[in-house]
Amino acid sequence: MMLVDAGPIIALFDRRDGDHQRCLDAAASIDVPLATTWPAIAESMHVLFARLGKPRFGDARESLWNLVETGQLILLDLTVDETRRAADLMRKYADLPMDLADATLVAIAELRGMKTIFTLDQHFKVYRIHGRRALRIVPTRAR
Repeated sequence: MMLVDAGPIIALFDRRDGDHQRCLDAAASIDVPLATTWPAIAESMHVLFARLGKPRFGDARESLWNLVETGQLILLDLTVDETRRAADLMRKYADLPMDLADATLVAIAELRGMKTIFTLDQHFKVYRIHGRRALRIVPTRAR
């Protein structure tokens, strides 16, 4: 299973996004299920609505829900420990600042032993698992 941040989800459904093709190519090369958190889905939906507008958002929304319903994108629920860790991480990285979606993804990676994330977010080069190890980023060059 590989974690996915909001950025690639947005890019996959917004053809005008500068990273659209790069994310399509990366997604095609990923052979494990993608997983994300509710905050990352909420961020994705919010940004897609803002970018696409009401008429075009409906298609993107339905395609995104289809990924969830068919199991191609797994929505992970946070445990109490992961929620606490996300709050701790947001305090630790307050100078960036770390947003809620990023915090939940890092907390899950840390507490569930996950090592790779599909993201476009440069901050993931700074975040450290257990204060030591960075996550492996796909695609290899985050913006």
